[in-house]
Amino acid sequence: QVQIVESGGGLVQPGGSLRLSCTTDRHILRFYTMGWYRQTPGNQRELVATISRGGTTNYADFVKGRFTISKDDTRNSVDLQMVSLKPEDTAVYYCNAHWSEYNDYWGKGTLVTVSS
Repeated sequence: QVQIVESGGGLVQPGGSLRLSCTTDRHILRFYTMGWYRQTPGNQRELVATISRGGTTNYADFVKGRFTISKDDTRNSVDLQMVSLKPEDTAVYYCNAHWSEYNDYWGKGTLVTVSS
């Protein structure tokens, strides 16, 4: 069974920074498109950023220039570096591994709260 575990969430003040990590199997990290999504109560889960097996990155417009997604093969992880955080970034952040419709896996999420 594929395991995906997020970490790094917490409370941060507006303008602050936070780094989320998603650890999974080395095979998954190597061959799947990895992504970070977020969800707030009453809303659909939305894409934040993805990174392909080849390293191509894609970002939602609302995080461009503030968030950076990257892979760390030594830790078998996909990280999301977040800077200049805003209160509207408050959400549960989920890590996703995607290969196909039938090979699509999610972590349990980590809560990020941006508040003074």
